[in-house]
Amino acid sequence: MILEPSLPISEVYDILISKIRNYFEGAGLSKAVLGLSGGVDSALVAALAADALGPENVHGIMMPSEFSTGHSITDSEDLAANLGISTEQIPIGPIYDRAMESMARFFEDGRWDTTQENIQARIRGLILMAYSNRFNALVLNTSNKSELSTGYGTLYGDLAGAIMVIGDLYKVQVYELCRYINRNGERIPEHILTKAPSAELKPGQKDSDSLPPYEVLDAVLHALNEEGLTPEQVLESFEDKAAAQRALALRRKSSFKVMQVPPVLTVSSAPLLPPFKCL
Repeated sequence: MILEPSLPISEVYDILISKIRNYFEGAGLSKAVLGLSGGVDSALVAALAADALGPENVHGIMMPSEFSTGHSITDSEDLAANLGISTEQIPIGPIYDRAMESMARFFEDGRWDTTQENIQARIRGLILMAYSNRFNALVLNTSNKSELSTGYGTLYGDLAGAIMVIGDLYKVQVYELCRYINRNGERIPEHILTKAPSAELKPGQKDSDSLPPYEVLDAVLHALNEEGLTPEQVLESFEDKAAAQRALALRRKSSFKVMQVPPVLTVSSAPLLPPFKCL
């Protein structure tokens, strides 16, 4: 998938770099902080921030839990070394355990659901905002357009931040831009680009557990957003009816989250949010 026929990936890169710089200049700030998960989205945002602001002004915080894989840390460290940005590691396990102890009554039935997952995401948001306040750095959100379109994110957790850097890029476009950034050599580690995406909020979790394959999901979302098709037309045009129906259902349920996220840096003619929320 391409963004639009008239918008090459090199121009997308230039637009995002320019808008990041303009946003920070307008805020009178120079430093940025973001969570490094070892995933492709945070890797791309880190690379864009390093190019826009200078690596010396970008700080990544790794916040592993008991569900984090070993390569989440090593991939983040390799990324930071390639980009020249600073990092630190703050495990969230002890904070999560105390939170669960304090709210033990809520979980007496022993059932696991998104409540426990969201607590982890919100702890990470708490850490990033604490760093932001203490060191005068803006938090860069790392959510993409596919996630925003389907509500695949936690309010006041991984949807927090000062700006959504890649909130107008579908997941397949995230990979395309990463490949562009690596055009002259590996800056984003190859393992980040080839491993299965995961939020790592429960054992063995993969994005595909909650979402249709990104190739199908993004095509459905693109048809709705950029091409202006109705849900009925989308269902008629997609061979995988079940996946298309699932994508449509997720999109319908996401609107209350979309209206509460930070401003999005736009690169398309069909951003998800009203104009007053876009940059």
